[in-house]
Amino acid sequence: MTYNEKCSNYHFRKTHMEQLNLITNFLRIKDKNITITDEYDMGTHLELHGHLDYTAPKCPKCKGQMAKYDYQKTSKIPYLETAGYPLLIRLRKRRFKCKECGKMAVAETPLVKKNHQISVAVNQKIAQLLIENQAMQHIAHRLSISTSSVMRKLNEFKFETDWNTLPEVMSWDEYAFKKGKMSFIAQDFDSLNVIAILDGRTQATIRNHFLRYPRKVRNRVKVITMDMFSPYYQLAKQLFPNAKIVLDRFHIVQHLSRAMNRVRIQIMNQFNRKSQEYRALKRYWKLIQQDSRKLSDKRFYRPMFRMHLTNKEILEKLLSFSEELRQHYELYQLLLFHFQEKNSDHFFNLIEQELATVNPIFQTVLKTFLKDKDKVLNALELPYSNAKLEATNNLIKVIKRNAFGFRNFENFKKRVLIALNIKKERTKFVLSRC
Repeated sequence: MTYNEKCSNYHFRKTHMEQLNLITNFLRIKDKNITITDEYDMGTHLELHGHLDYTAPKCPKCKGQMAKYDYQKTSKIPYLETAGYPLLIRLRKRRFKCKECGKMAVAETPLVKKNHQISVAVNQKIAQLLIENQAMQHIAHRLSISTSSVMRKLNEFKFETDWNTLPEVMSWDEYAFKKGKMSFIAQDFDSLNVIAILDGRTQATIRNHFLRYPRKVRNRVKVITMDMFSPYYQLAKQLFPNAKIVLDRFHIVQHLSRAMNRVRIQIMNQFNRKSQEYRALKRYWKLIQQDSRKLSDKRFYRPMFRMHLTNKEILEKLLSFSEELRQHYELYQLLLFHFQEKNSDHFFNLIEQELATVNPIFQTVLKTFLKDKDKVLNALELPYSNAKLEATNNLIKVIKRNAFGFRNFENFKKRVLIALNIKKERTKFVLSRC
Protein backbone atom coordinates (compact mmCIF):
# COMPACT_ATOMS: atom_id res chain seq x y z
CA MET A 1 0.00 0.00 0.00
CA THR A 2 1.38 3.37 -0.98
CA TYR A 3 1.80 6.29 1.38
CA ASN A 4 -1.09 8.16 -0.27
CA GLU A 5 -3.38 5.17 0.11
CA LYS A 6 -2.43 4.88 3.80
CA CYS A 7 -3.18 8.59 4.30
CA SER A 8 -6.49 8.24 2.47
CA ASN A 9 -7.51 5.25 4.61
CA TYR A 10 -6.50 7.10 7.77
CA HIS A 11 -8.59 10.16 6.86
CA PHE A 12 -11.54 7.92 5.90
CA ARG A 13 -11.41 6.08 9.26
CA LYS A 14 -11.05 9.37 11.11
CA THR A 15 -14.05 10.88 9.31
CA HIS A 16 -16.06 7.70 9.87
CA MET A 17 -15.32 7.72 13.61
CA GLU A 18 -16.24 11.39 13.85
CA GLN A 19 -19.59 10.64 12.19
CA LEU A 20 -20.20 7.78 14.62
CA ASN A 21 -19.33 10.05 17.55
CA LEU A 22 -21.80 12.63 16.24
CA ILE A 23 -24.49 9.94 16.06
CA THR A 24 -23.68 8.85 19.61
CA ASN A 25 -23.96 12.42 20.88
CA PHE A 26 -27.16 12.99 18.92
CA LEU A 27 -28.75 9.92 20.49
CA ARG A 28 -27.50 11.02 23.94
CA ILE A 29 -25.55 7.83 24.50
CA LYS A 30 -23.32 9.30 27.20
CA ASP A 31 -21.55 6.11 28.25
CA LYS A 32 -17.91 6.60 27.14
CA ASN A 33 -17.31 2.87 27.44
CA ILE A 34 -19.59 2.22 24.44
CA THR A 35 -17.82 2.35 21.09
CA ILE A 36 -19.99 2.47 17.98
CA THR A 37 -18.15 0.78 15.11
CA ASP A 38 -20.67 0.70 12.25
CA GLU A 39 -24.06 1.95 11.13
CA TYR A 40 -26.39 0.20 8.69
CA ASP A 41 -29.60 1.14 6.89
CA MET A 42 -31.64 -2.07 6.84
CA GLY A 43 -34.54 -0.56 4.87
CA THR A 44 -37.16 -1.19 7.57
CA HIS A 45 -34.96 0.08 10.40
CA LEU A 46 -31.53 1.50 11.27
CA GLU A 47 -28.85 -0.46 13.12
CA LEU A 48 -25.83 0.62 15.14
CA HIS A 49 -23.13 -1.98 15.89
CA GLY A 50 -20.75 -1.50 18.77
CA HIS A 51 -19.16 -2.96 21.88
CA LEU A 52 -19.05 -2.20 25.60
CA ASP A 53 -15.67 -2.51 27.26
CA TYR A 54 -13.83 -1.03 30.24
CA THR A 55 -11.13 -1.86 32.79
CA ALA A 56 -11.78 -5.06 34.73
CA PRO A 57 -13.51 -4.29 38.08
CA LYS A 58 -13.27 -6.00 41.46
CA CYS A 59 -15.10 -9.29 41.91
CA PRO A 60 -18.55 -8.68 43.45
CA LYS A 61 -18.30 -12.01 45.32
CA CYS A 62 -14.76 -12.24 46.80
CA LYS A 63 -13.54 -8.69 46.02
CA GLY A 64 -10.58 -10.16 44.12
CA GLN A 65 -9.29 -8.73 40.87
CA MET A 66 -11.13 -9.73 37.73
CA ALA A 67 -9.66 -9.95 34.25
CA LYS A 68 -11.08 -9.44 30.79
CA TYR A 69 -12.33 -12.73 29.37
CA ASP A 70 -14.38 -12.53 26.13
CA TYR A 71 -17.48 -10.87 24.74
CA GLN A 72 -21.03 -11.88 25.49
CA LYS A 73 -23.41 -12.79 22.67
CA THR A 74 -24.56 -9.59 20.93
CA SER A 75 -27.49 -7.92 22.69
CA LYS A 76 -30.27 -6.42 20.58
CA ILE A 77 -31.34 -3.18 22.28
CA PRO A 78 -34.37 -1.29 20.85
CA TYR A 79 -33.83 2.48 20.94
CA LEU A 80 -35.90 5.56 20.17
CA GLU A 81 -36.69 6.05 16.48
CA THR A 82 -34.39 8.31 14.49
CA ALA A 83 -35.43 10.23 11.37
CA GLY A 84 -38.69 8.28 11.32
CA TYR A 85 -36.95 4.88 11.40
CA PRO A 86 -36.89 2.40 14.29
CA LEU A 87 -33.37 2.12 15.72
CA LEU A 88 -31.73 -1.07 16.96
CA ILE A 89 -28.40 -1.11 18.78
CA ARG A 90 -26.44 -4.39 18.51
CA LEU A 91 -24.09 -4.26 21.46
CA ARG A 92 -21.36 -6.77 22.39
CA LYS A 93 -20.72 -6.63 26.13
CA ARG A 94 -17.35 -7.52 27.64
CA ARG A 95 -17.28 -10.43 30.10
CA PHE A 96 -14.94 -10.57 33.09
CA LYS A 97 -13.62 -13.56 35.07
CA CYS A 98 -12.32 -13.47 38.64
CA LYS A 99 -8.75 -14.77 39.02
CA GLU A 100 -9.49 -15.98 42.55
CA CYS A 101 -12.97 -17.61 42.56
CA GLY A 102 -13.66 -17.91 38.85
CA LYS A 103 -16.93 -15.92 38.99
CA MET A 104 -18.08 -14.42 35.67
CA ALA A 105 -19.53 -10.93 35.28
CA VAL A 106 -20.82 -8.85 32.35
CA ALA A 107 -20.05 -5.19 31.71
CA GLU A 108 -22.89 -2.85 32.68
CA THR A 109 -24.05 0.42 31.13
CA PRO A 110 -26.58 3.15 32.02
CA LEU A 111 -27.96 2.67 28.49
CA VAL A 112 -29.85 -0.42 29.62
CA LYS A 113 -30.68 -1.82 33.06
CA LYS A 114 -29.05 -5.01 34.29
CA ASN A 115 -30.73 -8.15 32.91
CA HIS A 116 -32.88 -5.96 30.60
CA GLN A 117 -32.97 -5.86 26.81
CA ILE A 118 -34.91 -2.63 26.30
CA SER A 119 -33.03 0.66 26.71
CA VAL A 120 -33.82 3.06 29.55
CA ALA A 121 -34.84 5.72 26.98
CA VAL A 122 -37.46 3.40 25.46
CA ASN A 123 -38.73 2.48 28.94
CA GLN A 124 -39.18 6.16 29.70
CA LYS A 125 -40.97 6.68 26.40
CA ILE A 126 -43.36 3.81 27.21
CA ALA A 127 -44.20 5.46 30.53
CA GLN A 128 -44.76 8.81 28.82
CA LEU A 129 -47.10 7.32 26.18
CA LEU A 130 -49.03 5.42 28.86
CA ILE A 131 -49.62 8.72 30.65
CA GLU A 132 -50.85 10.22 27.35
CA ASN A 133 -53.58 7.53 27.10
CA GLN A 134 -52.05 5.77 24.09
CA ALA A 135 -53.26 2.22 23.42
CA MET A 136 -50.75 -0.47 24.43
CA GLN A 137 -50.68 -2.07 20.96
CA HIS A 138 -50.10 1.36 19.43
CA ILE A 139 -47.19 2.01 21.84
CA ALA A 140 -45.67 -1.38 21.02
CA HIS A 141 -45.95 -0.76 17.27
CA ARG A 142 -44.57 2.77 17.54
CA LEU A 143 -41.50 1.72 19.56
CA SER A 144 -40.99 -1.62 17.74
CA ILE A 145 -41.32 -3.69 20.89
CA SER A 146 -43.72 -6.39 22.05
CA THR A 147 -47.04 -5.68 23.76
CA SER A 148 -45.86 -7.73 26.76
CA SER A 149 -42.99 -5.23 27.24
CA VAL A 150 -45.53 -2.41 27.46
CA MET A 151 -47.59 -4.53 29.85
CA ARG A 152 -44.56 -5.06 32.12
CA LYS A 153 -44.00 -1.29 32.20
CA LEU A 154 -47.65 -0.75 33.08
CA ASN A 155 -47.30 -3.19 35.98
CA GLU A 156 -44.39 -1.13 37.33
CA PHE A 157 -46.79 1.67 38.21
CA LYS A 158 -47.84 1.15 41.82
CA PHE A 159 -50.76 2.94 43.47
CA GLU A 160 -51.09 2.39 47.19
CA THR A 161 -54.19 3.56 49.05
CA ASP A 162 -53.64 5.66 52.16
CA TRP A 163 -56.22 4.16 54.54
CA ASN A 164 -55.76 7.01 57.03
CA THR A 165 -56.82 9.85 54.74
CA LEU A 166 -60.11 10.83 53.11
CA PRO A 167 -61.11 14.24 51.69
CA GLU A 168 -63.77 16.38 53.35
CA VAL A 169 -65.68 16.61 50.06
CA MET A 170 -66.07 13.49 47.92
CA SER A 171 -67.88 12.71 44.66
CA TRP A 172 -69.51 9.36 43.79
CA ASP A 173 -70.59 8.10 40.39
CA GLU A 174 -70.71 4.98 38.23
CA TYR A 175 -69.36 4.19 34.79
CA ALA A 176 -69.66 1.35 32.31
CA PHE A 177 -66.60 -0.91 32.37
CA LYS A 178 -68.14 -3.38 29.93
CA LYS A 179 -71.45 -3.38 28.14
CA GLY A 180 -74.10 -4.05 30.76
CA LYS A 181 -71.62 -3.95 33.65
CA MET A 182 -71.48 -0.82 35.81
CA SER A 183 -68.60 0.01 38.12
CA PHE A 184 -68.06 2.54 40.92
CA ILE A 185 -65.72 5.53 41.12
CA ALA A 186 -65.04 8.00 43.95
CA GLN A 187 -63.04 11.20 43.55
CA ASP A 188 -61.65 13.99 45.72
CA PHE A 189 -63.76 17.05 44.86
CA ASP A 190 -60.91 19.54 45.31
CA SER A 191 -57.74 17.77 44.11
CA LEU A 192 -59.56 15.56 41.52
CA ASN A 193 -57.49 12.57 42.66
CA VAL A 194 -59.30 9.26 42.31
CA ILE A 195 -59.97 7.68 45.71
CA ALA A 196 -61.49 4.38 44.58
CA ILE A 197 -62.23 2.48 41.38
CA LEU A 198 -64.24 -0.65 42.13
CA ASP A 199 -65.21 -3.55 39.91
CA GLY A 200 -68.96 -3.25 40.48
CA ARG A 201 -71.36 -0.83 42.15
CA THR A 202 -73.18 -3.16 44.54
CA GLN A 203 -73.65 -2.00 48.12
CA ALA A 204 -71.51 -4.89 49.38
CA THR A 205 -68.58 -3.94 47.10
CA ILE A 206 -68.66 -0.27 48.13
CA ARG A 207 -69.21 -1.02 51.82
CA ASN A 208 -66.35 -3.53 52.01
CA HIS A 209 -63.97 -1.03 50.43
CA PHE A 210 -64.75 1.98 52.62
CA LEU A 211 -64.95 -0.07 55.83
CA ARG A 212 -61.20 -0.56 55.47
CA TYR A 213 -60.89 3.09 56.51
CA PRO A 214 -61.04 3.61 60.31
CA ARG A 215 -64.27 5.12 61.61
CA LYS A 216 -62.36 8.18 62.81
CA VAL A 217 -61.20 8.85 59.21
CA ARG A 218 -64.70 8.30 57.77
CA ASN A 219 -66.21 10.75 60.24
CA ARG A 220 -64.10 13.56 58.73
CA VAL A 221 -66.03 13.42 55.42
CA LYS A 222 -68.47 16.36 55.42
CA VAL A 223 -70.01 16.28 51.90
CA ILE A 224 -70.69 13.57 49.30
CA THR A 225 -71.96 14.60 45.86
CA MET A 226 -73.77 12.02 43.72
CA ASP A 227 -76.45 11.58 41.08
CA MET A 228 -79.98 10.44 41.88
CA PHE A 229 -79.11 6.74 42.26
CA SER A 230 -81.12 6.05 45.43
CA PRO A 231 -79.24 2.90 46.67
CA TYR A 232 -76.28 5.18 47.43
CA TYR A 233 -78.21 7.35 49.90
CA GLN A 234 -78.53 4.95 52.85
CA LEU A 235 -75.12 3.43 52.19
CA ALA A 236 -73.43 6.84 52.32
CA LYS A 237 -75.16 7.63 55.63
CA GLN A 238 -73.99 4.33 57.15
CA LEU A 239 -70.38 4.74 56.07
CA PHE A 240 -70.06 8.50 56.57
CA PRO A 241 -72.47 9.54 59.37
CA ASN A 242 -71.35 13.20 59.39
CA ALA A 243 -71.58 13.72 55.63
CA LYS A 244 -74.27 15.72 53.84
CA ILE A 245 -75.54 14.19 50.61
CA VAL A 246 -75.65 16.68 47.74
CA LEU A 247 -77.54 15.69 44.61
CA ASP A 248 -76.06 16.82 41.34
CA ARG A 249 -77.96 19.86 39.99
CA PHE A 250 -77.63 18.66 36.41
CA HIS A 251 -79.39 15.38 37.21
CA ILE A 252 -82.24 17.20 39.00
CA VAL A 253 -82.83 19.40 35.94
CA GLN A 254 -82.47 16.32 33.73
CA HIS A 255 -85.30 14.57 35.62
CA LEU A 256 -87.56 17.56 35.06
CA SER A 257 -86.58 17.79 31.40
CA ARG A 258 -87.25 14.09 30.77
CA ALA A 259 -90.67 14.35 32.42
CA MET A 260 -91.57 17.31 30.19
CA ASN A 261 -90.41 15.42 27.10
CA ARG A 262 -92.47 12.34 27.96
CA VAL A 263 -95.56 14.49 28.47
CA ARG A 264 -94.96 16.10 25.05
CA ILE A 265 -94.68 12.67 23.40
CA GLN A 266 -97.86 11.50 25.12
CA ILE A 267 -99.81 14.53 23.86
CA MET A 268 -98.21 14.33 20.40
CA ASN A 269 -99.36 10.71 19.97
CA GLN A 270 -102.97 11.85 20.42
CA PHE A 271 -102.82 13.55 17.00
CA ASN A 272 -102.85 11.96 13.56
CA ARG A 273 -99.32 11.20 12.35
CA LYS A 274 -99.89 13.19 9.14
CA SER A 275 -101.34 16.24 10.87
CA GLN A 276 -99.45 19.50 11.24
CA GLU A 277 -99.78 19.31 15.04
CA TYR A 278 -98.02 15.93 15.19
CA ARG A 279 -95.27 16.95 12.76
CA ALA A 280 -94.67 20.31 14.48
CA LEU A 281 -94.48 18.78 17.98
CA LYS A 282 -92.01 16.22 16.65
CA ARG A 283 -89.93 18.69 14.63
CA TYR A 284 -89.62 21.48 17.21
CA TRP A 285 -89.43 19.43 20.44
CA LYS A 286 -86.22 21.19 21.55
CA LEU A 287 -88.04 24.51 21.87
CA ILE A 288 -90.26 23.00 24.57
CA GLN A 289 -87.26 21.61 26.49
CA GLN A 290 -85.30 24.86 26.27
CA ASP A 291 -85.28 27.58 28.93
CA SER A 292 -87.80 30.15 27.69
CA ARG A 293 -85.42 32.99 28.62
CA LYS A 294 -82.88 31.70 26.09
CA LEU A 295 -85.15 31.52 23.05
CA SER A 296 -83.89 33.41 20.01
CA ASP A 297 -85.77 36.44 18.62
CA LYS A 298 -84.39 36.04 15.10
CA ARG A 299 -86.98 35.52 12.39
CA PHE A 300 -86.56 32.81 9.73
CA TYR A 301 -88.75 31.27 7.05
CA ARG A 302 -90.34 28.05 8.36
CA PRO A 303 -91.52 25.74 5.55
CA MET A 304 -93.84 23.83 7.88
CA PHE A 305 -95.88 26.97 8.65
CA ARG A 306 -95.13 28.71 5.32
CA MET A 307 -94.19 31.98 6.99
CA HIS A 308 -91.35 33.80 8.73
CA LEU A 309 -91.42 33.09 12.47
CA THR A 310 -89.22 33.48 15.54
CA ASN A 311 -88.64 30.58 17.95
CA LYS A 312 -90.99 32.24 20.47
CA GLU A 313 -93.77 32.41 17.88
CA ILE A 314 -93.28 28.74 16.94
CA LEU A 315 -93.42 27.81 20.61
CA GLU A 316 -96.69 29.69 21.02
CA LYS A 317 -98.14 27.74 18.08
CA LEU A 318 -97.03 24.43 19.66
CA LEU A 319 -98.62 25.30 23.00
CA SER A 320 -101.87 26.32 21.27
CA PHE A 321 -102.33 22.70 20.15
CA SER A 322 -103.02 21.47 23.68
CA GLU A 323 -104.07 23.17 26.92
CA GLU A 324 -102.52 20.32 28.91
CA LEU A 325 -99.20 20.87 27.15
CA ARG A 326 -99.35 24.60 27.93
CA GLN A 327 -100.05 23.98 31.63
CA HIS A 328 -97.18 21.52 32.01
CA TYR A 329 -94.84 23.75 30.01
CA GLU A 330 -95.56 26.73 32.27
CA LEU A 331 -95.03 24.58 35.37
CA TYR A 332 -91.79 23.21 33.92
CA GLN A 333 -90.48 26.72 33.19
CA LEU A 334 -91.43 27.99 36.66
CA LEU A 335 -89.69 25.06 38.35
CA LEU A 336 -86.59 25.62 36.20
CA PHE A 337 -86.58 29.32 37.07
CA HIS A 338 -86.87 28.79 40.84
CA PHE A 339 -84.27 26.04 40.79
CA GLN A 340 -81.75 28.05 38.78
CA GLU A 341 -82.34 31.10 40.99
CA LYS A 342 -81.98 28.84 44.07
CA ASN A 343 -85.38 29.86 45.46
CA SER A 344 -85.88 26.65 47.43
CA ASP A 345 -89.07 27.81 49.23
CA HIS A 346 -90.81 28.79 45.98
CA PHE A 347 -89.56 25.59 44.29
CA PHE A 348 -91.05 23.21 46.87
CA ASN A 349 -94.18 25.29 47.46
CA LEU A 350 -94.93 25.07 43.75
CA ILE A 351 -94.39 21.30 43.78
CA GLU A 352 -96.76 20.80 46.73
CA GLN A 353 -99.34 23.11 45.15
CA GLU A 354 -99.38 21.40 41.73
CA LEU A 355 -98.70 17.80 42.75
CA ALA A 356 -102.32 16.62 42.74
CA THR A 357 -103.28 18.16 39.36
CA VAL A 358 -100.33 17.28 37.10
CA ASN A 359 -99.83 14.36 34.71
CA PRO A 360 -98.77 11.07 36.44
CA ILE A 361 -95.40 11.30 34.65
CA PHE A 362 -94.76 14.66 36.33
CA GLN A 363 -96.17 13.38 39.61
CA THR A 364 -93.54 10.66 39.85
CA VAL A 365 -90.69 13.14 39.45
CA LEU A 366 -92.18 15.70 41.86
CA LYS A 367 -92.77 13.00 44.51
CA THR A 368 -89.11 12.00 44.16
CA PHE A 369 -88.05 15.60 44.84
CA LEU A 370 -90.27 15.75 47.93
CA LYS A 371 -89.00 12.40 49.22
CA ASP A 372 -85.38 13.56 48.84
CA LYS A 373 -86.08 17.16 49.86
CA ASP A 374 -83.07 17.47 52.18
CA LYS A 375 -80.66 16.35 49.44
CA VAL A 376 -82.22 18.70 46.86
CA LEU A 377 -81.94 21.56 49.37
CA ASN A 378 -78.25 20.74 49.82
CA ALA A 379 -77.85 20.98 46.04
CA LEU A 380 -79.43 24.46 46.10
CA GLU A 381 -77.59 25.75 49.17
CA LEU A 382 -74.10 24.22 48.85
CA PRO A 383 -71.56 25.01 46.07
CA TYR A 384 -70.89 21.38 45.18
CA SER A 385 -71.91 19.18 42.26
CA ASN A 386 -70.83 16.10 40.32
CA ALA A 387 -69.61 18.13 37.33
CA LYS A 388 -65.91 17.43 37.97
CA LEU A 389 -66.53 13.68 38.29
CA GLU A 390 -68.63 13.69 35.11
CA ALA A 391 -65.60 15.21 33.35
CA THR A 392 -63.50 12.37 34.77
CA ASN A 393 -66.00 9.84 33.40
CA ASN A 394 -65.64 11.41 29.96
CA LEU A 395 -61.87 10.91 30.22
CA ILE A 396 -62.47 7.27 31.18
CA LYS A 397 -64.57 6.87 28.02
CA VAL A 398 -61.67 8.28 25.97
CA ILE A 399 -59.25 5.78 27.58
CA LYS A 400 -61.59 2.88 26.76
CA ARG A 401 -62.12 4.08 23.21
CA ASN A 402 -58.39 4.50 22.56
CA ALA A 403 -57.74 0.97 23.79
CA PHE A 404 -60.77 -0.51 21.96
CA GLY A 405 -62.00 -1.69 25.35
CA PHE A 406 -60.41 -3.62 28.21
CA ARG A 407 -60.81 -7.26 29.21
CA ASN A 408 -58.70 -7.04 32.37
CA PHE A 409 -60.15 -4.74 35.06
CA GLU A 410 -56.80 -4.23 36.84
CA ASN A 411 -55.14 -3.00 33.61
CA PHE A 412 -58.06 -0.67 33.03
CA LYS A 413 -57.88 0.61 36.62
CA LYS A 414 -54.14 1.34 36.30
CA ARG A 415 -54.63 3.23 33.04
CA VAL A 416 -57.29 5.40 34.67
CA LEU A 417 -55.14 6.07 37.75
CA ILE A 418 -52.13 6.92 35.56
CA ALA A 419 -54.21 9.33 33.49
CA LEU A 420 -55.89 11.02 36.46
CA ASN A 421 -53.50 10.85 39.42
CA ILE A 422 -50.19 11.26 37.57
CA LYS A 423 -50.96 13.37 34.51
CA LYS A 424 -50.94 16.54 36.58
CA GLU A 425 -47.33 15.89 37.65
CA ARG A 426 -44.30 16.67 35.52
CA THR A 427 -43.46 13.88 33.14
CA LYS A 428 -39.79 14.04 34.09
CA PHE A 429 -40.68 13.37 37.70
CA VAL A 430 -42.90 10.45 36.75
CA LEU A 431 -40.27 8.83 34.59
CA SER A 432 -37.62 9.15 37.24
CA ARG A 433 -39.60 7.01 39.64
CA CYS A 434 -40.57 4.32 37.17
